[in-house]
Amino acid sequence: MVPHRTVVHGRRMRFAVSDNAGAPGPDGPGSPPVWAVNIHGYFAGGGMYWRESSHLAATFRWRVLNPSLPGFAGSDPLPWEQVNIREITDQLVELLDQLEVDRALLLGHSMGGAVAVQFAAAHPERTLGVVYRDGAATPAWRERTGPVARMVGPFFPDLASVTDLMLAAILDIPDLLIGRRLASTMRGLWPDARRNIRSMNRTLPVGAMLMAIDMRAEVAQVVASGLPMLAVWGCFDRICNPATAAEFAALTGTPVQWVPGGHSWMLPRPQAQSDILRFLPTGRAFLEAALGRARAMRALDRPAGSRAPMRVVR
Repeated sequence: MVPHRTVVHGRRMRFAVSDNAGAPGPDGPGSPPVWAVNIHGYFAGGGMYWRESSHLAATFRWRVLNPSLPGFAGSDPLPWEQVNIREITDQLVELLDQLEVDRALLLGHSMGGAVAVQFAAAHPERTLGVVYRDGAATPAWRERTGPVARMVGPFFPDLASVTDLMLAAILDIPDLLIGRRLASTMRGLWPDARRNIRSMNRTLPVGAMLMAIDMRAEVAQVVASGLPMLAVWGCFDRICNPATAAEFAALTGTPVQWVPGGHSWMLPRPQAQSDILRFLPTGRAFLEAALGRARAMRALDRPAGSRAPMRVVR
């Protein structure tokens, strides 16, 4: 992955692109490559997913883009009055325009799942498919049912929800520390985590926005567009709990693919998503549908319109 910075609507935005420029597309040499966008979760950044994106690029020969969304991992925040999923997604759309990426497959984790849904609902013609991973686009995730919420909720409902969510995040940490690649996992997580800690006031408005989010209408739009969708969930996810997975499955008619791990199962197991797409029936069916959509859309391509030139900040 090669890191870059650019300017989007007057604000600095960090991102990285896989180092496989010139990779052929699925139809062989000379065919345009498939682009994938790996959209991070809350209090994360694009750098935390670099190892996973490198696996995806090497396995499928995709060009993979890892953006750091506004306010996270060194990207400039949006003004408070503009902190919403539409504005965040518009920043991503502008970045794709600058990179002259007409359409892409979207992988959205947690908060990134909400961004992927918003992008797909607003721009189905630019979306090849959505891999929705432990997503936070629908309201069930914030309906806390842990022991803290049950005990404190009747007296202090807001405090109970926040406390239960913080406890769920703490209980998710051990999953990141398991395995033989602990050192490389921590090296991948720390740079973005350090930037987020130093600028926590930038991320808090986004957290408040997520606590009120309800994108069931946008999810319905994505379903109506007929876009390929794959829902993947960690078996031990306490943040976006099983009720959230069941809600998403009911809204979309998409069965959930359960995988070992917690909310951030892909961070300590960066090859897991590639394996899901290669070896599991749900993943293979999704990949076939997404690539079929890419071929069909290329057959209908018109000459692309002019794109704004990319301004890379050195």
